[in-house]
Amino acid sequence: MSLKNRNLISINDFSKEEHLHVLDIAAEFEANPRQPILTDRVVATLFFEPSTRTRLSFESAANQLGARIIGFSDASNSSVQKGETLHDTITMVSSYADLIVMRHPREGSSRYASEVAKVPVINAGDGANQHPTQCLLDLYSIRKTQGRLDNLNVAFVGDLKYGRTVHSLTHALCQFNTTFHLVSPEALKLPSAVKQDIKDHKLEYYQYTDLQEVLSKVDIVYMTRVQRERFADPMEYERVKNACILTGSMLHDCKDNMKILHPLPRVNEITTDVDKTPYAYYFQQAQNGVYVRQALIALILGAKA
Repeated sequence: MSLKNRNLISINDFSKEEHLHVLDIAAEFEANPRQPILTDRVVATLFFEPSTRTRLSFESAANQLGARIIGFSDASNSSVQKGETLHDTITMVSSYADLIVMRHPREGSSRYASEVAKVPVINAGDGANQHPTQCLLDLYSIRKTQGRLDNLNVAFVGDLKYGRTVHSLTHALCQFNTTFHLVSPEALKLPSAVKQDIKDHKLEYYQYTDLQEVLSKVDIVYMTRVQRERFADPMEYERVKNACILTGSMLHDCKDNMKILHPLPRVNEITTDVDKTPYAYYFQQAQNGVYVRQALIALILGAKA
């Protein structure tokens, strides 16, 4: 089950057993995060699109493993501004680093980069397509809070159309006999191609427009932000931006084990009074991202097996 020198572009690039292996190694890093096992390696973080948690958690993970970091957090500070192609950027960086972590606004860009690069590539988000490392930290968070991944009721809430975190996590949870509860305005429903994966696995899914309907039924509520940057029409964004808001007063009939996740950043879709409830887990979820990304970097660079 070696992940050495493997790319991670889609969550489907790894098998169920490989997903679970990453989670097990992440648990080892949570118990002992500072392990300087990559002092001779260089990790390049290429962020063509803004990011806080993903970029910083990757850089924190690499630092705690002893690796050196190169890259950029703003494409305007790179030669892209001079007209350099993605092909040439990736080819150049391949000669400087042992691993490339890339976020890009264009769907399919990470797959293309992996075909050009001479070193492994990890997709840190490509447009509205996928975000596989967020998916793995979400799986880690679900398993940690629920004690299992199998046979759970999971609600996805908000921007299910453009939400790459939702798309990746749906694909992954199809391996664990999940029942899906899909809450969104009509304009932001889960794409048919993603729903087809649920159908192919012969799993149940239910669609709602009212969040309150699902809160007493589910083990996990996965909130998402309505992403202004994905809308070509600003008026469409204005129509749906406040469609799904979770407040503390809504959490009166939940299961004791229920946890609220969010890939962050949030805008107004979770009010701050929710933070004080025992159901809120999104900040711990973000912390889990460091351990999962440590596991991925160490496994792909061969420092763990």
